[in-house]
Amino acid sequence: MRPDHFRGTFRDDLPARAVYSESAGIARIVPAAVAVPADGDDVVALVRWAARTNTPLIPRGSGTSMANGAVGEGVLLDCSRFNAMGAADRATGTMVCGPGALRDDLNAAAGHAGLWFPVDPSSGAFCTVGGMCATNAAGAHSLRYGPTRAWVHGLDCVFADGSRAWIRRGQPAPRHIPAVAEFLDRVAPRLADARFALAHSGVRKESSGYALNDFAASGELVDVLVGSEGTLAVFVGVELALLPADHATASLLASFDALEDAVTAATRCTELGARAVELLDRTFLDVVRQGAALDVPSSAEAVLLIEAEGARGELAEDRMRALAACCRGSGATYVVEAPHAEAATALWAIRHAASPTLARLDPNLASLQFVEDGAVPPDHFPQYIRGVRAIFARHSLRCVIFGHAGDAHAHVNALVDVREPAWRPRLGAVLTEVTALVAQLGGTIAAEHGDGRLRASLLPRLWSPLAMELFRATKRAFDPAGILNPGVIIASEGARPFDQIKYDPALAPLPEEAAAALATVVRERRWSAFRLGLIAPVSD
Repeated sequence: MRPDHFRGTFRDDLPARAVYSESAGIARIVPAAVAVPADGDDVVALVRWAARTNTPLIPRGSGTSMANGAVGEGVLLDCSRFNAMGAADRATGTMVCGPGALRDDLNAAAGHAGLWFPVDPSSGAFCTVGGMCATNAAGAHSLRYGPTRAWVHGLDCVFADGSRAWIRRGQPAPRHIPAVAEFLDRVAPRLADARFALAHSGVRKESSGYALNDFAASGELVDVLVGSEGTLAVFVGVELALLPADHATASLLASFDALEDAVTAATRCTELGARAVELLDRTFLDVVRQGAALDVPSSAEAVLLIEAEGARGELAEDRMRALAACCRGSGATYVVEAPHAEAATALWAIRHAASPTLARLDPNLASLQFVEDGAVPPDHFPQYIRGVRAIFARHSLRCVIFGHAGDAHAHVNALVDVREPAWRPRLGAVLTEVTALVAQLGGTIAAEHGDGRLRASLLPRLWSPLAMELFRATKRAFDPAGILNPGVIIASEGARPFDQIKYDPALAPLPEEAAAALATVVRERRWSAFRLGLIAPVSD
């Protein structure tokens, strides 16, 4: 049934539902319908209808969510068409855009005013700004500039009862919004005494749970909303802070025969002000070597890709040389310096070489990202990497490990042959053991991709009972009926980390048209493509 007063596109035919059943994560969940609103007021109408009919809504941008937060059983709310961008204001260093604006498009527009947006996930060419705000996304340069939260000045929000307001830093919270008043009156006063329970000490990146510790420190409601994954409000507008684009960069690659030496060098380079420090573990290097020549010693246990920054080219080169010396002093056996753009681009291409190689290795191997976002205190990073390797080996599974070494944060891609009869129990065992390892080391399982549905049921293993109770109280304050992305962050009763895995050959096939469209999205990396534009329109 079409929602009352809704002017946008609303489809409940199977091809439309199926083409929104998958995201970049591992899950497949066919929604009940798809809604593409015409504007922010249309979102208000949709949310009011959902509140009245108790219909779940799943907000979504490009569908690049790794933790399955962009798929669900209710009405899929596609916000990707809200991609308008205002002019970048050099005087204030801000820019207003729709949640569907793509990160790289926004950055290019900011560049016309001599500005740039420093948060740069590797999916920047096709991820939306709204999605970045939803997960508190980060990236290679978050080592220096931090994740998305600090760069969000304001959010135009539609709350679970259909009320709408801008939430801006430095301005009074709109207490006329019932959800805001409920949170400030019932939850906020409890946070000062609970701050010890609301953070993983020593962890440098966190996108798990609700950012109640950040709110307790700042008093800014924006800090709670960023990272809330569409569970507290629907974002229909974003105001971002920008920086002057007045810097130069230079890069280097350093190879290490010992993982501990690579981590030591990463820590020291971070302290010296490196702009980015990325780790490619031996498992990653082994995969790349199968698909391309790799000018790295075969003895390498790990490689660091490091970027330096300076106000001018020569200052960036000076810092690059200082970082190279730091790596050599920390045990690097091989160092390549790239002071200019062309050489730097060639070095950083290694970071992106694994995915196409993986696709060619074995058509029966699925790359499953289900333990892909762990971060631990830096001193424990080597123990974490070695522990993950040992867990996968114990269960006879291959994996590829890479990530943001400066933040002690690793991405893990499991390589699984889903034809094998016991593949599901083995995945479950690996997830259980890796989660226990992260808990033992005082880390987080969601550093920059959010909890989504994938990790929601695991949160009690990482967070204290007090933290979980405050997370649930926050959800109740903003969304008492539970219609906004239910099952994300706060798990639904009986939820499991993964149920319907899209690579499972036992799943019923999707309609041919939708399956072909989704295959094109993955193969051609067309994540930002409007999904309904990939299938036939419905006839009147």
